[in-house]
Amino acid sequence: MEEIKGSTAVVTGGASGIGRAIALALSREGARVVIADLDEEGMAATLSAITSTGGEAAAIRTDVSDAQDVEALADKAWSVFGPVRILCNNAGVGMFGGLETMTLNDWRWIMGVNVWGVIHGLLAFVPRMIEEKKEGHIINTASISGLVPNAYLGAYTTTKYAVVGLSESLRKDMRAYRIGVSVLCPMGVETRIADAERSRPDSLKNPGGPAFTPSLDILGRLLAPEQVADRVISAIKKNELYILTHKESLEPLRRRFTQIEHAVPNE
Repeated sequence: MEEIKGSTAVVTGGASGIGRAIALALSREGARVVIADLDEEGMAATLSAITSTGGEAAAIRTDVSDAQDVEALADKAWSVFGPVRILCNNAGVGMFGGLETMTLNDWRWIMGVNVWGVIHGLLAFVPRMIEEKKEGHIINTASISGLVPNAYLGAYTTTKYAVVGLSESLRKDMRAYRIGVSVLCPMGVETRIADAERSRPDSLKNPGGPAFTPSLDILGRLLAPEQVADRVISAIKKNELYILTHKESLEPLRRRFTQIEHAVPNE
C-alpha cells in the first residue's frame, strides 16, 4: 500500500506509547485517524496532538476484549471518516511472573486483550475492508517475545506467539484481496506496558494484588515509540510481513532457529 494519504486508519491502544506514535505518524502521512483506547485522558492528548497540526482524528473509547465494543468502533469509524483501509491492532497488556504463579484471572485478562483483542479487530473490520475492494493494510502488534521466549514472560509470550502465527496466516489469506499484513515485534520501547495493571478490570484482579514481579534485564536499547512508528509506516508502504526494531534481536533469533534446524532429522 504505497499511498497512505487520504485513507482512514484505526489504531487501538492509541492513547500512549507505540499506539500514539503510530497514530501521529499516520496523520503526518495524511491519513484520517481513529484512536481507540480505554484511557480517555490519553486519547484526548493524542487527538489534540493530531488536530493541533491540522490533522483529522476522532477518539472512541473501546475495550478491545469486548467484541461488541470493537464492532461499535468499526461502525463509528465508517460513519465518521468513511471506509477504513488501515487497521492497527495495537492494544496490549504486559504481565510478568513465572507460569506457575499465573491465575485464571491473569490468563483471562491477558488473553482477552492481547489475543481476543486482535481477533475482535479482524472480525469487525476485515469483512468490511474486503467489501471495499481497495488496497489496505493490517498491522498486528506482537513482540520479540512472539518469536523468542523468555523466563517470567510465559503468559505474555503465549499471547504474542499467537499474534505472530495469526498474522503469518492472515497474510496468506488476505493476499487475494490486496490487503497487506504486518506483525510488529519490537524489543524494548519506552512505553507504559510495565504499568499495564492500571487498566485491568476489577472483575479480573487477583485478591491481594498482582503476582510476583521479578526484575528483568531487558536486552538491547530502549527505543522511542516514534522510532518504532517510522518502521511501521515503512512496512505499510513496502508491504513487509515482519517489523523488527532492534539489531540486537538477530542473535537470539539465530539461536532459536539453529536449535530448530538441529532438531530436524537427517533421514
